[in-house]
Amino acid sequence: MTKKVLSRTHFWQGNEACAEGAIAAGCRFYAGYPITPASEIFEHMALRLPQVGGLEVQMEDEMASLGAVIGASWTGAKAMTATSGPGFSLMQELIGHAFMIETPCVIVDVQRAGPSTGQATKCGQGDVMQTRWGTHGDYVSIVLAPNSVQELFDLTVRAFNLAEAFRTPVILLSDEIISHMHESLIVPPPEQIEVVDRKKPKPGDTKFFLLPDVAPMPSVGEGFNVAATGSTHDETGRRFTADQAVHERLIRTLVGKIMNNADKIVDYEAVNAESCDVGIVSYGCTSRAVYETVEMAEEKGIKVGFVRLKTIWPFPEKIVHDLAQNAKAVIVPELNMRELFYEVERAVHGTAPVFSLNKVGGGEMITPEELLVEVERKVK
Repeated sequence: MTKKVLSRTHFWQGNEACAEGAIAAGCRFYAGYPITPASEIFEHMALRLPQVGGLEVQMEDEMASLGAVIGASWTGAKAMTATSGPGFSLMQELIGHAFMIETPCVIVDVQRAGPSTGQATKCGQGDVMQTRWGTHGDYVSIVLAPNSVQELFDLTVRAFNLAEAFRTPVILLSDEIISHMHESLIVPPPEQIEVVDRKKPKPGDTKFFLLPDVAPMPSVGEGFNVAATGSTHDETGRRFTADQAVHERLIRTLVGKIMNNADKIVDYEAVNAESCDVGIVSYGCTSRAVYETVEMAEEKGIKVGFVRLKTIWPFPEKIVHDLAQNAKAVIVPELNMRELFYEVERAVHGTAPVFSLNKVGGGEMITPEELLVEVERKVK
């Protein structure tokens, strides 16, 4: 059988790195439907999963794909699917179901220009708010945003670990640029890769939901009498659809297990965040232009600080607020029409003015030069 972790330096496409990260994290089931620009994840998993004792299934659509992933997770498997904008929209009802029955799984959304079919081969960042608010009702999602091929491997592993640790769906929000670029990356030896396994029930356990600590999750066939229902339920899974107190306790538990642990979940890269002339908050492919902007600004005597979000949701409010403390302005570059801008503005809370730099369609990136022009305007 082929090695489960291909430990060495590779030159991979981002989507290949994502697939290998999933396998290294213990993923052994993938269900999906091909869609640009996520199809290479599907293709690579079809090659590799049978080599490591796993299974891939092509479903008839994206809803069925996530349904199969949820079912596989309840049999004890670590499971994943990947899609792009239109497919992600189709998944929303089942994403809500997965939140409600506390199902650990990973959903990869490789963003492209939308809405609808849009520009299927061009990059966009228009799914940021959908990953947080796409399904109905009250819940809190964990959303990770890589900006390199290395991070597509690393954050895929982390996505599985967070899914298992908090018994929740986790969304890996990539984009066409990051997923289709080729870069060198290092896959460490298996013993250096942290893998979190599922909390399992003990004989005699009857409570599998809504515990203050994350509840244990039984698998189908292990002999536990449990109902997994999307309706309002108590700790045992029994339906209580007319009881306000039960529903409020359920929702507060689902939200609380994420928000009460936000400090453990939130991750970011920060440079000069405690003292700068101008701050930049970025994520994904757009953040790659920021590094060169910092260098060019420094040559002109301007100190630029930045926060690059590895975790978009829960939103890292404190570091963004700190960035604005001594800055004359904060800039939010995005390949959309101000999706994260208002969240940054809320977190800054009037400490400094917040400005957007937006570009949509055509696969055109925001360049370091364009960012530098905005930086220079803000210090005049």
